Amino acid sequence: MASLTNQPSKKSLRNSGGSEGTGSSQQGSRNSSGGPTIKFARRTSSGRYVNLSRDDMEMSSDVSADYMNYTVHIPSTPDNQPMDTSVAMKAEEQYVSNSLFTGGFNSVTRAHLMDKVIDSEVTHPQMAGAKGSSCSICDGKVMKDARGNDVTPCECRFKICRDCFLDAQKETGTCPGCKEHYKVAEYEDDTDEYSHTTLPLPAPDGSKQNPNNMSVMKRNQNGEFDHNKWLFETKGTYGVGNAYWPPDDDDGDDGFQGAFDDAEKPWKPLSRKTPIPSAIISPYRLLIAIRLVVMGFFLHWRVVHPNEDAVWLWLMSVTCEIWFGFSWILDQIPKVSPVNRSTDLDVLHEKFDSPSPSNPTGRSDLPGVDLFVSTADPDKEPPLVTANTILSILAVDYPVEKLACYISDDGGALLTFEAMAEAASFADLWVPFCRKHNIEPRNPDTYFSLKVDPTKNKSRLDFVKDRRRVKREYDEFKVRINGLPDSIRRRSDAFNAREEMKMMKHFKESGADPSEPIKVLKATWMADGTHWPGTWASPSSEHSKGDHAGILQVMLKPPSPDPLLGSVDDKIIDFTEVDTRLPMFVYVSREKRPGYEHNKKAGAMNALVRASAILSNGPFILNLDCDHYIYNCKAVREGMCFMMDRGGEDICYIQFPQRFEGIDPSDRYANHNTVFFDGNMRALDGLQGPVYVGTGCMFRRFALYGFDPPSGDWEAKKPKHNCTEEACETTPALNASEFDEDLDVNLLPKRFGNSTMLSESIPVAEFQGRPIADHPAIKYGRPPGELRAPREPLDASTVAESVSVISCWYEDKTEWGDRVGWIYGSVTEDVVTGYRMHNRGWRSVYCITKRDAFRGSAPINLTDRLHQVLRWATGSVEIFFSKNNAFLASKRLKLLQRLAYLNVGIYPFTSMFLIVYCFLPALSLLSGFFIVQTLSIAFLLYLLTMTLCLVLLAVLEVKWSGIELEQWWRNEQFWLISGTSAHLAAVVQGLLKVIAGIEISFTLTSKSGGEDDDDIFADLYIVKWSSLMIPPIVIAMINVIAIAVAFSRTVYSANPQWSKFIGGAFFSFWVLAHLYPFAKGLMGRRGKTPTIVFVWSGLIAITLSLLWVAISPPKASDGQGTGGDFQFP
Repeated sequence: MASLTNQPSKKSLRNSGGSEGTGSSQQGSRNSSGGPTIKFARRTSSGRYVNLSRDDMEMSSDVSADYMNYTVHIPSTPDNQPMDTSVAMKAEEQYVSNSLFTGGFNSVTRAHLMDKVIDSEVTHPQMAGAKGSSCSICDGKVMKDARGNDVTPCECRFKICRDCFLDAQKETGTCPGCKEHYKVAEYEDDTDEYSHTTLPLPAPDGSKQNPNNMSVMKRNQNGEFDHNKWLFETKGTYGVGNAYWPPDDDDGDDGFQGAFDDAEKPWKPLSRKTPIPSAIISPYRLLIAIRLVVMGFFLHWRVVHPNEDAVWLWLMSVTCEIWFGFSWILDQIPKVSPVNRSTDLDVLHEKFDSPSPSNPTGRSDLPGVDLFVSTADPDKEPPLVTANTILSILAVDYPVEKLACYISDDGGALLTFEAMAEAASFADLWVPFCRKHNIEPRNPDTYFSLKVDPTKNKSRLDFVKDRRRVKREYDEFKVRINGLPDSIRRRSDAFNAREEMKMMKHFKESGADPSEPIKVLKATWMADGTHWPGTWASPSSEHSKGDHAGILQVMLKPPSPDPLLGSVDDKIIDFTEVDTRLPMFVYVSREKRPGYEHNKKAGAMNALVRASAILSNGPFILNLDCDHYIYNCKAVREGMCFMMDRGGEDICYIQFPQRFEGIDPSDRYANHNTVFFDGNMRALDGLQGPVYVGTGCMFRRFALYGFDPPSGDWEAKKPKHNCTEEACETTPALNASEFDEDLDVNLLPKRFGNSTMLSESIPVAEFQGRPIADHPAIKYGRPPGELRAPREPLDASTVAESVSVISCWYEDKTEWGDRVGWIYGSVTEDVVTGYRMHNRGWRSVYCITKRDAFRGSAPINLTDRLHQVLRWATGSVEIFFSKNNAFLASKRLKLLQRLAYLNVGIYPFTSMFLIVYCFLPALSLLSGFFIVQTLSIAFLLYLLTMTLCLVLLAVLEVKWSGIELEQWWRNEQFWLISGTSAHLAAVVQGLLKVIAGIEISFTLTSKSGGEDDDDIFADLYIVKWSSLMIPPIVIAMINVIAIAVAFSRTVYSANPQWSKFIGGAFFSFWVLAHLYPFAKGLMGRRGKTPTIVFVWSGLIAITLSLLWVAISPPKASDGQGTGGDFQFP
C-alpha cells in the first residue's frame, strides 16, 4: 500500500480554465471551435455546393449574393484526428481504476494497486484488473488506451507503466529505452491502430483496414491526405455537417436549408399533462360531495339518537364512525384532481442528441445521471439479484459517458465486492449484446426466463447464434456468482493456514515456548492475496459489520467521450458497428466505527451523494433497491423529458411506480399495491406531486442539497433572460451562497462538511441540471451545447477526497440528515425526505410509462408482508410525533397536499378504532343489542346512500386509475388485515418510543426464495408464527363463536328477534370476508396450521367468552340470571 500524499494531481497537469460556474461552457466552446471551419458556401446551378475561402470571396464581389454565411465543422478524418489527453492524465486514470482506496477516521487514505480483482480473467479495458502487457522496468502493467491497447509514449515503443513513466518525466524527462526526450503531444501518430479516442474510419466497402494503409488514407503524390478521394470512396456520408453534403431525394434547396432551420422550428414540449375525461371525473367529484354531505347528516343522526338499552355499544360505534369519517376525508379529498402524463422521446432526441452543424458527431447535450443501488447483507439480499440489477443499469439506453453507477455495500462484504466485479466483467459481453439486438428487458435473468418467442421482432440473422452464446456465458456467470462464497472461504482458509505455518516457523526460530497457543487472525483474503479491508467472515477488530474502513473501488473507469465500435475478433460475438463502452461503475462501502450513528439506509445514500458529487457530479440521481432492476431501458430518458421540459427547474424528483414480479396470480395480500401506485399517487400528481416511496425515483441533486426551488427568491437577484430571434441570454451559474440568502460562503462547511471539492460541485450541478433555454417561458435555463464537453479524467487525489467524505466522522456538526440529503430520524426516511422538499416549495412528478420502468420483488409470505407493513406504519407514527408532521408545514405546502401528508402520519391510528369496530358485531350478537335502538327508515336510508356512493366511487376510481375491481377488493381486504395487526403494533411501538423512550427495531425484509425450487410461489405457503397474527385470529374466532351462539339462541328463543340477528350477522360476515386471505395464509399449502395458532386462538376465545358471561350473564323471563331456559339440542 502507498500513501497518496505524493501522488500527482490532475490539477497540476491541466491548463488553467475558467471559473467553476462557467468552466463547462468554456470547455465546450473550445472543443466546438478548435477544428478547422469553412465559413462560406455557394450552391451552383447543378445543385452541388462549392466551398470557397475568404480570399476567393474578396476576389469575386459580384457573386457575393449567392453565398451564405454559415459554419461547418469538419468531422474526424484520417488527418484531422482530435488530440488525445496527455499520457500522464491517462496513466493517472488507469492507476485509479486499478486501485482499491481505503481510509477513514484518524487514518491515511491509501491506494492498494490490485493486479487481480477476481479469480476469473478480465478483458474489458475499462475494468479494474484488466489484463495488459508488463512494464520493461518493474513488471507493472503498461498504460492502456480506451480499447485496451498498449500506450507507448515514446517513438521507440518502449513499454512502460504509469509509475515508471512519471518517475522518468520527473527525473530526466527522457525515455529509459532510447534515452530521447518524451514528446507527449506527438506520440499519437505513432501509437497502435486504435490509440485515439475517436473511431477508425470505415473503408468504402464497410470493412475495417489499417489506417496506415495508403489505400484507405488516400494520399496524393506529395503524401498529403486527399479529401476528395476520401469523400468519394466513403460516399460522403460520414455524419451530418460535412463540407460535402449527404445526398437526399429532395430538391437541393430543401437539403441545403435543412441544416439552418433549427432556430425556425416550432418549439415542442417534451411532456404533456392529460386531464381525466370530464365524463369520469365530474361524477366522481359529485359523488365525493354527496357522500360528504350524507355522512355529515348520518353522523348527526347517530349522535342525537343514542341506544338507551346499550349506551356503551352505541358510544363505541359512534366514536369509531366519526373517526372513520375523518379518515375518509383525509384519504378521499386529495383525489379530486388526478392527471395523466405522457412524454415525447423523439423530441428529446431531436433537442439533445441529433447531429447539427454545430454538433456534427451528434454528441449528447443531456445532463449526467448517477444511479445508486443499495445493499446491506448478502445473506438476505442474494448477490446474483444485485448483480442482475447492476447489469440492467449498465445496459440502459442513455449516453454512456453521461452515466455513472454506484453500489453501496453497507455490510462491507467481500462477497458483494467480488460479485460486482464479476458483473462488471460479464457486462463486457452483455451490454453490447443488448445494444446490438435491442434486448428488453436488460436484466439477463429475467430475459432468459421469458416464456415468449425470443426471435419476435428480431431481424438480424446472427441473433439466434449470439443469444445462444450469451446464454451459455450467463449460465457460467451464475455458477461463478453462486460459487463465490465457497471460493472465498477456501482461498481464505489456504492463506490463513500459510500465515499460521509462518507464525509457527517464527516461534521455533525465536525459541518461544511451544506450549503457548498460536493466535492467528482468521482473515478474509482478496483474490490478489491481500487482506480484505472490510468485514471478515470471522469478525475481528476493524473488520466487522459495524467497524471497518471506508472502501472505494472504481470497477469501471469513465468511458471515452466518443463511441468505441467493436470488431469481429474482439469478442465471441461480432460487435462491429456496436458501441462497446461501459458506464462508469464504482463500489462504495462507507466507513463504520463503534460509537457513531450510521443511520441505516439514509446514511448510506448520503455517503453516495457526497462521493458521487466528487467523482461524477451528475445533476440527477436515480436510486434503486438491489432487487429493483430497470425493466424499460428508456426509463431514464422518460424521466428526463420532465426535468428538461419547460417548468422542469421546479421539479425536485420524478417518482416511478413500483411494479413487482413473483407475486401469486391472485395477489392474496395485495402485494402489487395498485390502488396506491395507480390511484393515490396519480391523484397526488395533480396537486404538488407524489410522495417519495424509497426506490425508482430520479432526484435533482440540487434539491437534495436542501436549497429552495428557483422561484420568487431568485427573482430578487434579477436574472438575465432576454430571448430574441438572434440570441438568448440565460441565467448564469450562481455561487452557492446566492441559492440561499442565509447561506454564507463561510458557512458552507457547517452545512455540507469541510470538503472543498464538494462545495465547488454544487453550483456546477445546479447549472448543468437546468433545461435548455429554448423558450421565453424558461427563466432559469442554460445555453444549448454546454454539456457536450467530455468530463475530466479521474486522478488519485479526487478519489482520495471521495474516500474522505464517506468516513464516519464527516457528518459531525453538519446538516447532513437534518436538511441536506436523505433525512434521518425515521425508518421511513423516504417519505420524510420527499416531504421536506415539498415543504420548501418544490414539486414532483409521477411518471407512468407504457412499459414498466422498473420491476422488483416483494415478500409474498404472510409474516414477511405483515412485518413490511409494520415498518411502514411505524415510520408513519414517528412522523406524526416529530417536527415532520404536516400540521407544522410551511405555507409553501399546498392545502390538499398537506391533507395527503397528514393522512400519511395519521392512518396507523385508525387501527385502534378498526379493531374495536371489528369486535362490535360479535358483541352485538352475544349481548342481543344492536348499535341502534331500532332499525329506523332514516338509518337504513343513510346507510344505503353512503354504501351506494362508496361503490360508485370505487367503480369510477377503477375507471380513471386503470386498476381492476379484484385488485381494489384485495386492497380492501388487506387494509383490514394490516389495520388489525401491523398498524396496531406500530401505534403501540410509537407510543412506547415517545413516552418511555424505547427504540423501534425492525427486521430487514428477506429477498430470498422458498426452499421449493420447483414452485416459484413456495414462500406463499410458508407459515411463520408472529405475534402480529394474534389480533386477527381473535377477531375471527370471536365473530364465528358469536354467530353460532346468536343463531342458536334466536332459533330456540321463545320470542326470536331475527332483525337484530341479521344485522349483527351481516357485519360479522363483512369482517370475516375481509379476513379470508388471512385465514388461507394460516392454512399453508396442505391445510396444515401450526399448533400454536389453535392454542392461542382457543385460549383467547375462551377467556373472552368467560369474561363476557361473567360481566353480562343471560337473563331468564322473570329477570333472574339463569341458564336453564336455553339449552343446546
